[in-house]
Amino acid sequence: MAGSVLQYNERQPGLAVEGRLSVVSWKWVSLKMMLPDAVVPESQPAHDEGQPPAHLARVYQRLLEVYGEPGWRPSGEPLGELVATILSQHTSDANSERAYRQLRAAFPSWEELLAVPSEHVAAVIRCGGLANLKARRIQEVLAELMRRQKAQIPPSPAATETEGVEAFLAAELQRRQPLEAWEYLQQLPGVGPKTAACVLLFALGWPVMPVDTHVHRVARRLGLLGPKVSAEQAHLLLAQMTPPAWVYPLHVNLIRHGRRVCLAQRPRCPGCPLLNECRYAGGLVAEEETGSEQVAADPSSAEDR
Repeated sequence: MAGSVLQYNERQPGLAVEGRLSVVSWKWVSLKMMLPDAVVPESQPAHDEGQPPAHLARVYQRLLEVYGEPGWRPSGEPLGELVATILSQHTSDANSERAYRQLRAAFPSWEELLAVPSEHVAAVIRCGGLANLKARRIQEVLAELMRRQKAQIPPSPAATETEGVEAFLAAELQRRQPLEAWEYLQQLPGVGPKTAACVLLFALGWPVMPVDTHVHRVARRLGLLGPKVSAEQAHLLLAQMTPPAWVYPLHVNLIRHGRRVCLAQRPRCPGCPLLNECRYAGGLVAEEETGSEQVAADPSSAEDR
C-alpha cells in the first residue's frame, strides 16, 4: 500500500476522477469565510470557475514535461494510510515503510495493536524514529475511532462493530463530502491538514491536495501562493485553483521539483526548468532589470526609494 505522502505507485496509469469529485464546488462553500483576502496572491488574476489560472497551467505542463505523469493507484485503506502517514513523519520513506510492514506483521488487526502497551508498539516501529510518540499517537487515534464506533446510534449499515474499525472509518469518510471528510479526520488526535489530505488522496483517490514542506515552499516561490500563506491555508487555496484531475500529478511533481531543484537552503535556480515562471528567481531578475531601467530614465524616482 502507499506508505506515506512521499511514496507513489508509478506502475499504473493515472486514474480518472469520477462521481462527486468531478464537481469542484464542494471545496468553496466556506473558503472565503475561512481565509482572509490577504492570503491570496495579488498577482493571481481572477479566473473562470473550473478553469485553472494560466500561470498554474504553464507550471503544471512544464512539470509534466520534466518529471512525467505519475501513476495513481489509491490503496483503498484509509486507516492503514492514516497510520502509515503518521509513521512517515520526520523520517525517510524507507524507514517509515519498514516500520509499517513490521507493525502490520506484529499486529494483524488494529484491535490487537490497541490492546498492547504502547511501549510494545514503540519497540516494533523503532526503525521509523520518534517511536514512543508515534506509538502513542497511533493508539490514541485507534481508541478515538473505536469510541466513536461504539457510540454511533444508529449504527452505520456499512460498518458494524464486528467488521472492525477499518470499515467504520471507511464508511464515515465515504458518507461525507471531501471537505467534510478532511475536517472529520482533523478531529482525530494529532491529525493535521496534511495527514488528513494524504488519507483522502492516497487511500480514496479524492483530489484533496496534501501540502508538505516541499509543496508549500515551491508553490510560494513560484507565486502560486502569496508569501504569507500558511501551509494550512495553502491546502484550500491550491484546491481552489487546481482541477481535480491535476491534483495528484501536481502534488507529486511539486515534491520532486522541491527535492531535486528548488531546495530549501540552496535552490538550484540556474538551469531550473521553471525559471521563467518563478517569482523567487526569474521574476526577481526581471523586476531588478526593469527597476534599473526606470531609475535611469527617471532619476527622481530614485529619491522616492
